[in-house]
Amino acid sequence: MPDTNDRMPPLNALRAFEAAARRLSFTKAAEELNVTPGAISQQIRQLEDYAGTPLFKRTGRSVLLTDAAQACLPLVREAFDQISEAGRIMRAPARRGRVMVSCAPSFAAKWLAPKLDGFHQAHPGIEAWVSADMALTDFNTADADIAIRYGTGQYEGLKSEKLLDETVLPVCSPQLLEGTDAIRRPEDLAKHTLIHDESPENDPSCPDWTNWLAARGVKGVDGGRGPRFNQAVLVIEAAMAGRGVALAKRAIAQADLDVGRLVAPFADGSTEIDFAYWIVWPKGRHLSPDVRAFIAWVRAEAQRGEVVGV
Repeated sequence: MPDTNDRMPPLNALRAFEAAARRLSFTKAAEELNVTPGAISQQIRQLEDYAGTPLFKRTGRSVLLTDAAQACLPLVREAFDQISEAGRIMRAPARRGRVMVSCAPSFAAKWLAPKLDGFHQAHPGIEAWVSADMALTDFNTADADIAIRYGTGQYEGLKSEKLLDETVLPVCSPQLLEGTDAIRRPEDLAKHTLIHDESPENDPSCPDWTNWLAARGVKGVDGGRGPRFNQAVLVIEAAMAGRGVALAKRAIAQADLDVGRLVAPFADGSTEIDFAYWIVWPKGRHLSPDVRAFIAWVRAEAQRGEVVGV
């Protein structure tokens, strides 16, 4: 007979333990798992009975991990990741022919979506489904195979591959290059509305209008005036409509620059920034042939675009 000391710990109790240990709160763990705090406490007591030692130190409303809990928590997390991955592999036949991609709305609308017909023509047996969301993808809950993120590329628990570098540059409607107030040099911006991109990404290297003007020694232009938008796609749309000059991300503006809906009025207007676009997925995740095909295609599109946008 197998040793009863080698029996598996109860799975539901392990789920309660992992959530409570991660949140350091029984109440927050209960909210996450959609049960009562009392149910979490009961599951933790069951696991402590199994372990023969306390796993939490109760300190009022919060809890702290004991040494035993801290030692086993990484293994519990890894085990749940592997169980989740096993479930994905089980469902793989039902997902064949479909790739779920998560990315920010502006990137989806202005860069990815216009190119997807090319992917579907090259891979007629695969459908790319795009979920556009401002929030970062939580691969533990979202039904996404991969995500395209704008940032530093350092994401805990995720493998990342750089897709595109990014630069910022002034863009406007071709109409603003004509007439008595035509834009020919940065000082001419004093006669035009400045459009600001207030997207929530926190990149200290990304200039605003005040910084861009100061870096070029431009005097007499108030860099703080003008409308602000919290999505890059809205910045581009306002510029195309002739509402002013936008300080825009090149990847988001490039398609409209290529066809002449936008122009870059200054030859030396680009500023390189630290943030970039990254393809990310959980470490240890099995990537299906369909997902690998999509990654190869989107990588080739980015390389082609970088050559065109130089």
